[in-house]
Parts: sequence; structure tokens; C-alpha cells
Amino acid sequence: DVKNLYNTTKQCHLQQSHARTTIDLHGYTKKEALDTLNEELPEWVDTAMKGEYPWVTAVTVVCGCGNLILSDTVKEWIKSTRSVSNAPKNSIV
Repeated sequence: DVKNLYNTTKQCHLQQSHARTTIDLHGYTKKEALDTLNEELPEWVDTAMKGEYPWVTAVTVVCGCGNLILSDTVKEWIKSTRSVSNAPKNSIV
């Protein structure tokens, strides 16, 4: 029947991810920070791939200030990890 063509009784369930979109590395050692980033990465990639084009998941990484060891570590991790990149300079996250 044409009038029921677009009606459905099935509930639409959106996939909800348990991926963290903000990760706070305050107090972590360099190794702990890298281990945490590498543990979370597969979940972030999975979330992005289940989303819509351009298949991107924004993640905020909080490092704090101090002697910049964690900030430098995260920058190098971003550069060396193929499926990760920095947000564009003028973007709002």
C-alpha cells in the first residue's frame, strides 16, 4: 500500500559510543599518557567510522602546562599516528 510506504514499526536506534571525547592527562607519566592514547584510539576510530562523512571524531586532549613534556609527547603521537590529525587552526571544537 503506497500510503504506508514510509511508515515503519521498527524503532530506530542510533549507535551510542562509549568513547571518551575529552581525555585529561594531568599527572600522567609520558608512558602512561602514550598507553592511554593508544588504548583509546581504536574506540575513537570505531566511533568515527560509524558516524557520517567525513568520519571524524573530535577528541580534546588536556595536558596542562608545566614543563611541556606531555604536550610534546601528544604532539609527537599525533604526528606519528596515521589515523590522527590536529584540528584546523581556526576550527571550533
